[in-house]
Amino acid sequence: MLLLVVPLVLFSLITWQVLADGPLLDLDARLSDALVHPDRASELLSDLGNVQVAVPVLAVALAVTAWRLCATGMDRWWLPPAAGAAAMALVPALVAPLKAWTDRPGTPAVPPATGYFPSGHTATAMVAYGTATLLLLPLLGSPAVRRGLLALCALLVLGASYGLVRRGYHWPLDVAGSWCLGAMLLTGVVLVSRSSRRTSAGTPSRRSGPS
Repeated sequence: MLLLVVPLVLFSLITWQVLADGPLLDLDARLSDALVHPDRASELLSDLGNVQVAVPVLAVALAVTAWRLCATGMDRWWLPPAAGAAAMALVPALVAPLKAWTDRPGTPAVPPATGYFPSGHTATAMVAYGTATLLLLPLLGSPAVRRGLLALCALLVLGASYGLVRRGYHWPLDVAGSWCLGAMLLTGVVLVSRSSRRTSAGTPSRRSGPS
C-alpha cells in the first residue's frame, strides 16, 4: 500500500503546485534554465520515450512472458502480461486529461503551447521499460543478468527523462510528475503479478494433475 500512497501524495503535491503556480515552479524554472541545452544527444535520448521505440520493447517482453508462463503450466499465465498491457494502455488514458486539466505552458525552448504536464514521453518510457523489466526478472536465473536488466531499465528511463529536460521539451516537474504516475502503474503490475503467482502456487495445474 505504501508503494501506492507515496507516489500518489507526491503526484498530488506537484499537480497542486502546477495548478496554483506555487513556489516549486520558481525552482523548476531555475533548474530548467541550468539544464536546457538543445543538441543532438538530448534529442536522441528524448526519443527513448517515443511510443514507436518503447512500446515494441514492451510488446516483446509481454510475448516472451506469456510464452514462458504458459509453458510452465501456470493456471493464470495470462494475468501478468495482461496487467502489463493494461498499465501501458492507462498511460495515454491518464496523461491526456491531466494535460488538458493542468494546461501548463512549455519551456522557452519550444513553441508557445500548453499541455506539458505530466510528460507523456516520460510516462511511456517508465511504464514500458519498467513493466518489461518487472515481467522478465522472475524468468531470469542469473543474479548478474537480473542486475544488468535493472541497470538497463534505469538507464533507459533516466536517459529519456534527462533528454526531455535537456532538450527543453519538458520542465523538470513534468518529468517528476510522470515518475510518480509511472510508479503507481508499475506497482499495480507488481501486485497483480504476485497475486497470480500466489494463486497458481496454491492451485494444482490442470496439466500436471494433483501433486
